Formats: sequence, structure tokens, C-alpha cells
Amino acid sequence: MENKKRRFRFRFTIGNKILAGFLAVMVLFVINASIIFLTGNQIDNVVSQSAEVVRPSKDAINEFVLVVERYQKLITSWVYLQTNDENKNSLKLLVNHEYPALKERIELLKSTWDVDSQKTIVDTVFKSFERVQKYAEDQITTQLISFESYEDGITKLLAEDVLESTINPQLEEILLDLKGLAQAQTTRNAISDEELINSSKRLRNITLILAGITILLGLMSAYLLMRAITRPVNFLKDVVVKLGNGELVEDKQTKFSNDEIGEMATAMDNLVSGLKATTQFAENIGKGNYSSDFKPLSEHDVLGNALINMRNNLSRVAEDDAKRNWATEGLAKFGEILRSNTNDLEKLADEIIVNLVKYLKANQGALYIMDDEAGDEPTMSMKACYAWDKKKFIDHKIHKGEGLAGQAWQEGDTVYLTEVPQNYIKISSGLGDANPTAILIVPLKVNEQIFGVVEIASFNTFADYEMEFVQKIAESIASTISSVKINARTQRLLEESQEMTEQMRAQEEEMRQNMEELQATQEEMQRNQSETEGTMQALNTSLSMAEYDVEGKLAKINPNYLSLLGYAQNEVIGEHHKIFVSKEEKNSEEYRQFWRDLEAGKARKGVFKRLSRKGDVVNVRSYFSPVKGRTGEILRIMEISVEA
Repeated sequence: MENKKRRFRFRFTIGNKILAGFLAVMVLFVINASIIFLTGNQIDNVVSQSAEVVRPSKDAINEFVLVVERYQKLITSWVYLQTNDENKNSLKLLVNHEYPALKERIELLKSTWDVDSQKTIVDTVFKSFERVQKYAEDQITTQLISFESYEDGITKLLAEDVLESTINPQLEEILLDLKGLAQAQTTRNAISDEELINSSKRLRNITLILAGITILLGLMSAYLLMRAITRPVNFLKDVVVKLGNGELVEDKQTKFSNDEIGEMATAMDNLVSGLKATTQFAENIGKGNYSSDFKPLSEHDVLGNALINMRNNLSRVAEDDAKRNWATEGLAKFGEILRSNTNDLEKLADEIIVNLVKYLKANQGALYIMDDEAGDEPTMSMKACYAWDKKKFIDHKIHKGEGLAGQAWQEGDTVYLTEVPQNYIKISSGLGDANPTAILIVPLKVNEQIFGVVEIASFNTFADYEMEFVQKIAESIASTISSVKINARTQRLLEESQEMTEQMRAQEEEMRQNMEELQATQEEMQRNQSETEGTMQALNTSLSMAEYDVEGKLAKINPNYLSLLGYAQNEVIGEHHKIFVSKEEKNSEEYRQFWRDLEAGKARKGVFKRLSRKGDVVNVRSYFSPVKGRTGEILRIMEISVEA
């Protein structure tokens, strides 16, 4: 029972010692915080009153003064400057928006004021200013509304008189009241600032006194605690200093008491042992031995776990570097192959597939290339292979979507199989045949255009970086194949061009002679056309001319004819020739025979009587000529007339 009581006896550990000292400090801190809190609340009230009421009120009154002064300036500008539209718009904005918003703000602040006389002054100023606005609107802004109103001397003179005798004096009175109110608000703001300064001084003095007491008590507690901790800590310090110098020493496990010091000594011994193991592990990593085993001191061992992560990262980096170097060397190797074979497609295909299979450490491969002359349905054929029974596929054409190679062509994407069908393909050797483990089919594509397909079979699976490598060089292969085909096509076109050049030289002389004859013919036609146009212009100027369709309706008529008969063009176009003859003539058999002859292609001439627009008879000497087309059909009828 006595042992049990002893077990639960209070243990005055280092933590308890520190706790006792801090408890005393905390008591003083609480007292200090309470006093600061109360004083701070008082300061907050003063600051809040100043920030929310006093200062905004002062600023609002000063802004009101500026608004009145601006109004006075703008209404004066309205009276004396008739073209200042910008000031007029500013006055309207002030009256309709700025002043109402300011009034609303001052009304809200006014409710917090303590002085009733100031509230009365503000209310009086509002009424006076609004009365001035209403009077100015009635006597000035509605009278001087347009440019013409400014030209009216009486109206402008009356407006100037209202401004100088009534509005400006009232505005000056309003400004005088507002400035007095502003001064009162300024005084109130100064009082608020003084209260804030006094409260701050009191808070500072109280804080300094309590801080001094707290520091004194803290120094006393620190001294007593230092005496209890210094001796055992000095011992551990020697061990830590040696560790700091890189020395891994054996701790003698000196025990001072059953407190934190003893626990620190045990932990120090464990730390030294762990550092020895960590050092050995780090040396193995430095030597590149990434497979060495290491066990951290615990799951919270930061250094040990960091070293394990570093080992794993270095291992991955080394592996990634090896993959990148492999891919870089491969790209350089195949780049040289592609640059060295730009004229012979067959040789290029052989070099590519042989080196690709060997570089991938695969077992079998084939290269298919698109046929250039495949007709309506494109196909591709095997151009090269490695360890493949080429004779079996020498004449085989693969269509789009046919088999795995055709599917890769159709989809334009890589096909990778690790479960190869039994009868798909066999890898042959002198000892027999076996089914491959993996098949990789990559389209040769550049700018979304397919130029062929490469197919690789292997007993081993392909890693991701190996497939990415094949996909990268596939684009280069496609580009090179495209260039080789373009070069071949260019060579063929060059030969054909040379043959055509010889033919063109033989035809050039004949074409030159034909061009000379054609030029002479064109010159003759141009001369005839000019003569014809000149003749028609002369006829149109001196004669009366009209054009009718086969039914006798007027299609064209020149000014001479219109002047002769007194008609306007819009009155006769589309009308029948009958409008120009008398009623007796248009109903006569002779008139009907006249038009039958014209429709039959017979020309008619003579002196005819025509009726003018006024009904007068005009004698004209006319010639009617049917105009025929190439097949002999009557296209139109021309009339050429002169006054008889």
C-alpha cells in the first residue's frame, strides 16, 4: 500500500518546474490582458464613434459645401455660356443624382448627432438649397433651354438678374451656414481625437507597468529553472557537440533522475546507434548499391525515411536515364539511316526494319508501305521484313481495315497485343516455330496522313518507353518515305517535262505564225467595228430610228423619232406600232399585209402617214428591214425614217 502511494506521489519534473513558473506569469498576463481589454474597448468605442459618425459627418458637410459651390459655378455658366453643354450636363447630374445621394447620406448621419441645433441647421439648408434649385429651374434652366432663347435679349437679361439678385445671395447664405456647421464638426472631430490620444496613453502606461512586473517574475522563474536543468544538460551537451563534429561516440547512459533528463540520455544512445546504421546505408547509396537493406529507427525517422526515398528516387532516375539514353541513341541511329537512304525506297525499308528489330531486341518484323497506284481502293504491300517468310506475302495486298495491320492503318493508332492468337503468326528458327508473346503495330503517320505500317513481333513484352520510341521514329520514317516518293515522282515529272519541252519547241513556230495571222485578223475586225460604230452614230444622229419585235411592239426608239412625233420614251416603249397610225389604217388589209411581209422577211419602204402625240399627221419616208439570225429566223425589225 505504501509503495502504491509512493508511485502516485507528485513528481516535480522539469515540466512541472516550468509549469509553475509559467503559471505565475500567466496570472499576471491574465490581469494585464483584462485591463488592456477594458481599456481597448473604451478606445474602440472612441474610434468607432470617430470613424462611423464624426469623420463621415465632417466629410459629408464639407462635400455639401463643394456641391453648393459647384452648383453656383454651373448655374452661372448656364446663364453666361450658351454653348457649354458639358457644364449643363454636369448641373443636371448634380441636381438629379449627386445632391440626392449626398442628402440621403447626411440624413443617415444626422440621426447620430448629439446637438439638435446642428440638425436644425442641416434641415434648413436642405430646404433653402432645394428652394434655390426650384427657383433656378423655373427662371433659368427652363427659359434658357435652346440657342434661340440665348439670342432673346430680354430672356437672357431676366435670367442674369435672377442669378445676381436672388440665387447667388441665397447660395452665399447657404454656404455661410454650411461652413459654420463644418467648423462645428471639425471641432467635434478634434475632441474625439483628443479622447483617443488620452485613452492610448493610459493603455500604454498600464501595459508598461504590468510588462515590468511580468519580466521580473519571469527572470526569477528562469533563474530557478536554470539551476535545476543546467548540470545534466551540460553533460548531454558534450555528447551533442561531438555529434555536431561528426563523432559517433558511445553514451555512458549516466542517469541523473527519473525525469526527462534520463529519457533524453536513453534517446541519445539510440540516436547514436541509429546514426551509425544510417551512415553505413548512405555510404552504400553513394557507391551505387541501391539494393542495400536499411531499417529506419521508427516510422517517424525523418532522416532514415528520407534516405530510403532518396535511394528509391536515385534508382528510378538511373533507370529513367538509361531509358532516355537508349531512346536518344536510337533516334540518332535511325536519323542517320533515314538521311543516308533518300533515293532507294527498297533499300531504305530493309535498313529500317533490320535495325529496328535488332535495336528493340525483338525477333521478327515487317514494313508495309502504301501503294502509289492502287486505284480507287488504296492498299499497302510489304516492302521489307526481318526473319519473316516474305515469299508467302510477296504479292499480298492489305486493304484498309484488313487484319491488325489494316486496322492500325484505318484507325491511325498503335495496336499492341500481348495475347496473340495461335494462328496469327509464328517466329521460326532452326529448332522449330513458336508463337510470339507480344506484337506491336505502329502506323507511319505524319500530319494525319498514313504512309505505311511497321509490325514487330517478340518473345518479350514491349515496355512503354520502347513503344514511345517506335512511335517517335515512325513519324520520321513516314516523313522520309514521303520525301523519297516525292523525289521519285519529281524525277519522273522532270523526264516527262523534258519530252514535253521538245514537243513544245516544235509547236512554238506554228503557234507564232498562227498568232501573227490572228493578230492581223483582229486588227481588221477592229477597223470594221470602228467604221460600223461610226456609221451607226451618224445615222442615229441624223435619222429617226426605231426597233420592233416580230409582233410589232416597240423595243427601242431614238430621240430624233421621239422629237418628230412628240412622245416621251416611257410612253411608247412596249406599245404596238399601231399607236403611230390612224384608226382607218390600222384596220385596213393593207396594214395587216404590211406586217405579214415583214414577218416573212420582206423589207418595206415608202412614204407613210404617222400620228403625233397631239394627233397631227406627220409624213415620213421610212425603210423597214427585218433582221435575221444565223438560222434565218426573224429576230427584230428595224425602221429608219426621215420627215418627208
